[in-house]
Amino acid sequence: MVSAGRNPLRSAMDEGVSRQRRRRFQFIAEVFSELSRVTWPTREEAIRLTLLVLSVAVIVGIFVGLWDFGLGRLASRFLF
Repeated sequence: MVSAGRNPLRSAMDEGVSRQRRRRFQFIAEVFSELSRVTWPTREEAIRLTLLVLSVAVIVGIFVGLWDFGLGRLASRFLF
């Protein structure tokens, strides 16, 4: 039933927009709620783990670089 002076399509569209806004705000509230439950590492743990990751990356980079250099030398010796 349409009330006098109201556009049913417009009111349905407004309902959809307000529902989307509610969902967006609900999502943001849930994100903040989850972030408050996170166990964050201490500063010392973060520094220690960062240094561990960087050192492993450097070691793997050196290994892969030497491996590539060695295979390149072998390939150039036998193929060219």
